[in-house]
Amino acid sequence: MQQGYSYALTAPMGEDFAEGFLPDLTPRQMLALGVFGGCYLTDCRAEFPADWFGDAKLSPGKRNPKLNYFGTDASQPLSEWRRKGWLHQDDPRGWFQWYCRYYMGRRHSDDDRQIGRWRAMRRHVGQLRGACDMGDLFCRPRQRQALLHWAYDSRRL
Repeated sequence: MQQGYSYALTAPMGEDFAEGFLPDLTPRQMLALGVFGGCYLTDCRAEFPADWFGDAKLSPGKRNPKLNYFGTDASQPLSEWRRKGWLHQDDPRGWFQWYCRYYMGRRHSDDDRQIGRWRAMRRHVGQLRGACDMGDLFCRPRQRQALLHWAYDSRRL
């Protein structure tokens, strides 16, 4: 999907995040839990650390929502992301691609926007707390899966 793109890693992996940007999950943990129906990053694994994929639930070619931790589809197609203008040309796969690169140490002019989008997902945390009993993983599984896609660990709610 993206060829000829390169970037510098200017921060230590998993460190020096922007103030207030505190994801619950690392990219490796997200892939192991099952996000995006397993089809995310399947054709660009060489860009990322091999150990991220050791326990990853992957489905090359086509997403399989059964691989998602909550077993439900909580994604919109990439075409919809494009239509809504959510993508930056340097991260044509969206927030998770940005987050993987940010986690590895890339810092980018789009960081503030992407972190703002991550913060906006916090409203779903409040909605789950208000609607679900603590630890009830069967309450609002689609919303819980969507939170996993944004590195929020809704299993703790």
